[in-house]
Parts: sequence; C-alpha cells; structure tokens
Amino acid sequence: MPGADVTVVQVDVVGQRVAEVIYRDARGRVDSALVYPDEAERLEVVESGARLPLDADPGLFRLVSEAQRLRWAYLFDPYLAATTSLLEPLPHQITAVYGEMLPRQPLR
Repeated sequence: MPGADVTVVQVDVVGQRVAEVIYRDARGRVDSALVYPDEAERLEVVESGARLPLDADPGLFRLVSEAQRLRWAYLFDPYLAATTSLLEPLPHQITAVYGEMLPRQPLR
C-alpha cells in the first residue's frame, strides 16, 4: 500500500520473479498484491514483530489448558458431571438424574 504501513500475513511465490503478498491494513482488512522485483526494492521493513518467549512453566501451561478444556467441556459432553467424577454411576442412576430430574426445573 503506497504511503501506508501493513502487516504481511503470507508471501507466496507465483512465478520465477513474482510474489503474491497477502497483507492486513491498519483497519484489519485483508488484501493481496502481486509484487515484482522492481517494486520489491522500494519496500522496507518498518518494524519487525517481536517473538514471544517460550520459557514459561510447562506445568502451569498444562494447568491452564486443562482449565479451559473443562470450562468448555459441557458443550460436548452432556454427562460431564458423571464422566469427571471418581464414581462409576450405574445406568439406572444416569437415567434417573439426566432423564427425569434435571428436565424438571426447579428441582424440589
């Protein structure tokens, strides 16, 4: 973009001397442009993004990822309470709780 800063998302080589550059502008719109060798000489890197350090505690990462998994698990497993407990519910108990009691709101 002439006169504007963009973030380069991806660069694909199209031919021997042409590259397709996919970029995001300041408003967040994604677009692409073909860049030829004479145009590439006029491009400049304004600021390179800093890489995130990968020196965090792996145990803490696992704890957070497990918390997120449990946070959204009910969307995928309707019997979440039964599957995450240390008890082994019998089939008639699951039918009684999930089939009869929970649909009756409010519970008495």
